[in-house]
Amino acid sequence: MSKRVLICRSNPIFPDPRVEKIAHALYGGGYSVQLLGWDITGQLPLLGEMDGIPYQRCRITLKRVKGLWNLWYEVRWQVVLLGWLIRHRNTYDIIHACDFDTILPALICNYLWRKKVVYDIFDFYADMLRATPLGLKSMIRKIDLHAVDRADAVIIADDSRHEQISGSHPRRLEIIYNSPEDKIVTLEANSNQLHEEETFCIAYVGNLQVERGLLELIEVIRLHPEWRLDLAGFGGDEGRILAAASTLPNVTWHGKVPYQKALELEFHADVIVGTYSPQIPNHRFSSPNKLFEAMMLGKPVIVARGTNMDRIVEHENCGIVVEYGDSSALEAALSVLQRDPAIRQKYGKQARKAYDNTYNWTIMKNRLLTLYQELVQ
Repeated sequence: MSKRVLICRSNPIFPDPRVEKIAHALYGGGYSVQLLGWDITGQLPLLGEMDGIPYQRCRITLKRVKGLWNLWYEVRWQVVLLGWLIRHRNTYDIIHACDFDTILPALICNYLWRKKVVYDIFDFYADMLRATPLGLKSMIRKIDLHAVDRADAVIIADDSRHEQISGSHPRRLEIIYNSPEDKIVTLEANSNQLHEEETFCIAYVGNLQVERGLLELIEVIRLHPEWRLDLAGFGGDEGRILAAASTLPNVTWHGKVPYQKALELEFHADVIVGTYSPQIPNHRFSSPNKLFEAMMLGKPVIVARGTNMDRIVEHENCGIVVEYGDSSALEAALSVLQRDPAIRQKYGKQARKAYDNTYNWTIMKNRLLTLYQELVQ
């Protein structure tokens, strides 16, 4: 079987660390790879190339809407995606479908033309929906589990996510953590200190949602003008979060940044914060980039209890676990790390050890290539 892979993702692709790593791994493993994304801004180039890998974007401008109004855009995207897959069906043999909003068109191509399908579940879709009626969420869950059964192979981002897909029977299942490639040597060589060394610096780079404890973090920063917060990312609650942070001189807003810039911000921080709300179902199975970035960078991390990250952090002894929404507990944890560089160093060494032994990208890449080798054989 030919080794032509099409990776589909319902975002503009850049930045998307997991997609970029998978594309590079497959390309380096001898596969012909192309990327297909969704330009929701209507302003990005439709064609381009990333390190020898061609990409294309379908342009469907997404307006800021909530709840069921998003369904219209999701349906439009999947119709456009299916049309693209049909028209270009002679250019790929394997579809790497990222998340639920690309899997159904991929499975149609599997049925019609026997295209192989790898279903990569970054986040379980039904558990991401914040304002969707329970009946509709239940229907989406059933369809999603059926898709898991139909795909030739399924990838999940953490072993805890077996629970999310319980009731399904995947033909081939692999776990590939959101581990970053090891960039520590390059970052150290290109180090350009952003702040004076005596300034205690905290970093958050990611999705801007209030359910990630960002308002509580900003409130703590307000109480400590001697600390600094580097804040970057984008998301549905961006306006509300920036309104809270805009009056603070010790918060630096970087906006939406490339992945390399995100790593640089975290590299220069003393601690990385990722306090997700356990009330969000997907957060209880979270395996976010920032946890494994902290490990690769040798940085302590603060996470919320009941989010799966707490289990990893406590097992590896690489940070502090706090109760979600408890500003006093968050302040106390940050104060401990600020006062005692030795504790920061201890957690940082444990974090790097966990990365080297268990979570490094080389291990994940080999899992991915082994799975693909089985498919093409």
